[in-house]
Amino acid sequence: MNPSQVNQYATVIPGDTPRFEFPREYNAANEFIDRHVLEGRAGRRALVDRSGAYTYGELAERVNRAGNALLASGAKQETRVALCLLDTVDFPAVFWGAIKAGLIPIPLNTLLTRDDYDYMLRDSRARILVVSEELWPQFEPIVAKQAALEAVVISGSAAGHVSLSGLMAQASPELTTAATTSDDVAFWLYTSGSTGAPKGVIHLHRHLVCTAATYGTRVLGIEADDVVYSAAKLFFAYGLGNGMTFPLYVGACAVLLDGRPTPQSVMALMKVHQPTIFFGVPTLYGAILAEQHLGPEQGSGRLRRCVSAGEALPGGIAEPWLARFGVEIVDGIGTTEMLHIFLSNRPGEVRLESTGRAVPGYRIKLLDENGDECEPGDIGELVVSGDSAAVAYWNRRDKSRATFQGAWTRTGDKYSIDEDGYYHYAGRTDDMLKVSGIWVSPFEVESALIAHDAVVEVAVVGQEDESKLVKPKAFVVLAAGNKPGDELVATLQNHVKDRLAPYKYPRWIEFVDALPKTATGKIQRFKLRA
Repeated sequence: MNPSQVNQYATVIPGDTPRFEFPREYNAANEFIDRHVLEGRAGRRALVDRSGAYTYGELAERVNRAGNALLASGAKQETRVALCLLDTVDFPAVFWGAIKAGLIPIPLNTLLTRDDYDYMLRDSRARILVVSEELWPQFEPIVAKQAALEAVVISGSAAGHVSLSGLMAQASPELTTAATTSDDVAFWLYTSGSTGAPKGVIHLHRHLVCTAATYGTRVLGIEADDVVYSAAKLFFAYGLGNGMTFPLYVGACAVLLDGRPTPQSVMALMKVHQPTIFFGVPTLYGAILAEQHLGPEQGSGRLRRCVSAGEALPGGIAEPWLARFGVEIVDGIGTTEMLHIFLSNRPGEVRLESTGRAVPGYRIKLLDENGDECEPGDIGELVVSGDSAAVAYWNRRDKSRATFQGAWTRTGDKYSIDEDGYYHYAGRTDDMLKVSGIWVSPFEVESALIAHDAVVEVAVVGQEDESKLVKPKAFVVLAAGNKPGDELVATLQNHVKDRLAPYKYPRWIEFVDALPKTATGKIQRFKLRA
């Protein structure tokens, strides 16, 4: 570690609205990784993945080796490094190793398609790609077309390519911290906008502490003795905090699952590792409840906190969960732009069908169509101010100006506030859908459907399922000679699954003679939603 940066950590000034003071010379990896070794916690367990457990000392060494491996691969300060990694020890090793080396890691959603990855590599101009061997087939046909990409590193093995483990074995276990500041860019996260095109959200070194020391410690009360498991993956802003930055901030232990979080896999992991804090999304909570044989005895007997975000949590899930498992679900909302949750219920003070109150350190306003603040009971757009707000979208000047307005960030979510100061979700400002906690663009689904010869016109809107969770529904006008029916529904659904990430397919397809339109030919989706 660079001696000049030892103990160069953020100072949290307590109070109802905590404030932060950062030294000019600052690197987030020193705060979240090296500090634990310097303060005598090298022997504490930091994380557990499919290969076993790792202490803070072992993790710190892997971070150093990963950073040196990236530098040896040709990276220089501020080089962008795309990560498409499953949730194993390699994710935090490469993420923090890149940050410590002054590079800019860009985690990518592991559930996307080849076209999505092609776009993101081109858009980010990443010079290095680190990818899990299981995901390599999605990248293999496109990497040669990337003008900026100079090196590919495989977590695991792939014929003809450099392995991450091989590079790390040859790399030094000591890494000098790059000369970064608290205002340097630390990492990007990709999100989707109203058109469905992914946007690179730019975050600084200082932002990670701002979420861990507000929501993580002040709301959740996470402590060093906690064992944390997040079903939401590390590439999400939600999962990044849950499964990595929050536990690493306080010296707790994170449990990682690289596979798909099904009710069975989630409960089996909880049975083995006995987490005290569990992070999920409403869809997963509902799926676990649907398995009548799953109860506390099949999970963790130490569970003290359950958290939900990604989409509004229906009372029809929250109440039966509490009745069966004896632990309330603390619901909140965050965005990639704000990095994590900024509006949340509190443990012991959960109000069903609400998203709670502002997290300490954040300010919330509801604005009407004229930009004036709403009265209690009125619906307005949620805007938020806090120290974790991103600085901009990469190469999206117009969208950046529309979203980041001075100290305030527009969320695109519609809310109302009651007389007690609790916020209630009302829907999206635009037509975007959130499915299983992930934004889905109706336009993207429509484009996939319209590519089928049987489809003439299509409109996609959101519809609630039996658990009151929003899923895509498609209204389809068929070409002449095509007969509507269950067989064609299945064909069209599979058609979408073949072209998009599987979670984006329409759960329902309704065949109609015509779509409602305005005089200028625009589809009136509000009529379809009604």
